[in-house]
Amino acid sequence: MEEEQSLTIKVISSMVFAAASVLLGQLYHALVLKPKRIRSKLRRQGIKGPSPVFFYGNIPEMKSIHLQTRSMAATNSDELSHAWPAAVFPHLQQWRNEYGPIFLYSTGSIQTLCIMDPEMAKEVSLWNSSNLGKPSYISRDYSPLFGQGIFSSNGPYWTFQRKIIASEFYLDKVKDMVSLMVDTTSTILQSWETKTKDQRGDVEIRVDEDLTTLSADIISRACFGSSYSQGEKIFLKLHTLQKIMSKVLIGVPGLRYVPSKHNRDMWRLKEEIDSMILEVVKTRTETAHDKDLLQLILDAAKSEGDKSHFTSDFATNKFIIDNCKSIYFAGHETTATSASWCLMLLAAHPDWQARVRGEVLEVCGHNPPDADKFRSMKMLNMVIQEALRLYPPSAFLVREALQDKNLKGIRIPKGCNIQIPIAFLHQQPELWGRDARRFKPERFADGTTRACKVPQAYMPFGAGSRICAGQHFAMAELKVILSLVLSRFSFSLSPTYCHSPAFQLVIKPQHGVKLHVRRL
Repeated sequence: MEEEQSLTIKVISSMVFAAASVLLGQLYHALVLKPKRIRSKLRRQGIKGPSPVFFYGNIPEMKSIHLQTRSMAATNSDELSHAWPAAVFPHLQQWRNEYGPIFLYSTGSIQTLCIMDPEMAKEVSLWNSSNLGKPSYISRDYSPLFGQGIFSSNGPYWTFQRKIIASEFYLDKVKDMVSLMVDTTSTILQSWETKTKDQRGDVEIRVDEDLTTLSADIISRACFGSSYSQGEKIFLKLHTLQKIMSKVLIGVPGLRYVPSKHNRDMWRLKEEIDSMILEVVKTRTETAHDKDLLQLILDAAKSEGDKSHFTSDFATNKFIIDNCKSIYFAGHETTATSASWCLMLLAAHPDWQARVRGEVLEVCGHNPPDADKFRSMKMLNMVIQEALRLYPPSAFLVREALQDKNLKGIRIPKGCNIQIPIAFLHQQPELWGRDARRFKPERFADGTTRACKVPQAYMPFGAGSRICAGQHFAMAELKVILSLVLSRFSFSLSPTYCHSPAFQLVIKPQHGVKLHVRRL
């Protein structure tokens, strides 16, 4: 009996030792061998960058640089400054100055080739090969928010999702949604009219909060067939989850499994949101609905045509949840933020506010706008394009080399991440002129191709095959919101407005956008 127990203990010990050896080997490969191999290949080609430390890479140095430059952050002043990228991402600015427009740095086990060279960025933006995909850390470290949805997946699974979702945002379908956008926006503006009427003049409104509600309502009605009130809890929880996830340290192995308060809150929110989405889906399957985006996702999940993606009920539910969260997030968060920046810029530049208002009233009169009328609103379009240049919805374009590949003579090894800081490219004087950091909508008078020396460097909606599927929807929504606001109200910046852009997965006004609003 004792011999059997001893033998059992030895077998178990051997199995534990073998498993531990495999795990340690995998960790050593992920933390040491793979990063070292990627860095060595790039450094042999003359690519330089800060020296990483074990486990954390350059994260400690990034934190140190941020602490040293915090006082340089943009603040409210007599002259509004749009030179925020260097204040929000001071480590990138410092490393560019030290190592040039192409440099290498590390966040944990992730090796990133940062590209601020316009010609190199152009090459990346024009590359449509599947050899460049979304980085694996998005689906791994940001899994609670994006999972394996359209923003984070690669290969045939991404192609399958793109085919379903992009079709709902084709230009002809977006045109049909404009009247819905007008009706929904009018409801919010009626509340503004009530406030200004009660105050008998100017009233201070924090417009970013109302625009977040509005944009959520629009995407919900247009794509999910439900009002904001029905999806309110999902939106609020996603908003909270986004704030939590904006503080995630990407690339540090195992950190997402540690049961810290931060992670526990994240896990709890994920489970609540997933359950709520499945409840909406359950209600949908029990009643008849139009062929909106949610129904297309459900039909795809039930399709008999391609069972390779849905091998179980879990896989089917995950497909539905991941894409619903992705669309909820992108469909209202980025557009609402862009609309807030547009109103802030027009409030700070009353001359352009008056010019665009005159154009809107000339084209539309007292009638609501429609898709055809937008073609005549050139100044409105210029203002939106300039706002997206100064405050792009996404701060970075990121790709991962899924195979070794050449980009303008640089051999990029498999597993290396490519990062293009869009905000920095959008404000390079070499591309846009000496007034690159000024609000100057007339630079887009002849379209985007003549506004910049390298047109591909203007990428507010991304670039290449992974360009935002909903860009037409977003532009239409921005035009509806701005044209209706301008036709009904005049507005200026509140004295309490504090200009402080912050990175929370998107570039947001940290302290909100407070305007003094007057009814026309």
